[in-house]
Amino acid sequence: MTRQVQDAYIVAARRTPIGKAPKGTFKHLRPDDLLVHAIRAAMADVPGLDPKLIEDAIVGCAIPEAEQGLNMARIGVLLAGLPNTVGGITVNRFCASGLSAVAMAADRIRVGEADVMIAAGAESMSMVPMMGNKPSININVFANNENIGIAYGMGMTAEKVAQQWKVSREAQDAFALASHQKAIAAQQAGEFNFEMAPVHLIEKFPNLGSGALDISERTVSQDEGPRAESSLESLAKLRPVFAAKGSVTAGNSSQTSDGAGALIIVSEKILKQFNLKPLARFVSFSVRGVPPEIMGIGPKEAIPAALKTAGLKQEDMGWIELNEAFAAQSLAVIQDLGLNPEVVNPMGGAIALGHPLGATGAIRSATVVHALQRKNLRYGMVTMCVGTGMGAAGIFERV
Repeated sequence: MTRQVQDAYIVAARRTPIGKAPKGTFKHLRPDDLLVHAIRAAMADVPGLDPKLIEDAIVGCAIPEAEQGLNMARIGVLLAGLPNTVGGITVNRFCASGLSAVAMAADRIRVGEADVMIAAGAESMSMVPMMGNKPSININVFANNENIGIAYGMGMTAEKVAQQWKVSREAQDAFALASHQKAIAAQQAGEFNFEMAPVHLIEKFPNLGSGALDISERTVSQDEGPRAESSLESLAKLRPVFAAKGSVTAGNSSQTSDGAGALIIVSEKILKQFNLKPLARFVSFSVRGVPPEIMGIGPKEAIPAALKTAGLKQEDMGWIELNEAFAAQSLAVIQDLGLNPEVVNPMGGAIALGHPLGATGAIRSATVVHALQRKNLRYGMVTMCVGTGMGAAGIFERV
């Protein structure tokens, strides 16, 4: 039986503020609770939509263990108060987990297997370290040079890219500073308010003096990472952290972070049935592999593939969210593809805003679809490099 291909539309897209890890705003907040908050916020934007029509929730997570294990997607769905009939699956493509969740959810609709889907991502790098609690690399990785890049730390792959693409330390630091400056400007202008779902925190601490329980309440409504005091001088003082004579520092790398994002994706039938106004149409998604030791260059291969699938040109993209895993790899991708710097990360990127791994794709998808609406742009893209040597890219159209 041949299925009729149909369009998939994003009708809601919300994300939490991004907290610093491991000692930031959300250090005590579980990732499944961050996910619950993002799902509830997205659902609140479509109050007339019957939640019983949701087929499934696909949630990206890069290190799905411990506090974000046990199929966090299904747990998040239930804790968010959605009907028991709504399924949940947690998927892992490292840094592209959230974007892959969006693409997978859209595909279920496009092939006619579902009419309403949740796509999300959540990650707590405060609670679950980058390599997980028990990292174990297959010994065969070390058997020959062809696969040795799998064992490289992410920072070392950035050093490899910087060397091969001749990206200087000065260029990396300037890129990092621009990320902070753009993010601060966007915060001050309220640009993130459209996608943000502020988190009300209630924290309880034992008072050893009185024996009582002190309760602290506050609302977090902005990303914690952007630094207004950042300067070329301060960045230049930082030492390389991955290679003794390298150029990659903590200042020109993405920040370890905590956060979550969620999108509601529906078919055209649901749009009409519930009189919903879409934020965007999901257009295309592509993933491509590259040598693991230069994994940061992945978007260089994924972007042209996504454009080809969509029948579009690079110049058609009015807004590109290129995840800033490292300034070195971002600059290499921009340089190699000739991307227009004016449309790349206009509100800053992961160096300033943070990179909660598996959540980032969903978070930045929320950024893009709202930006397309605000700026009256037609096409936008989310793209990132992926550990073990991949790149991913997804394209959205304002409707």
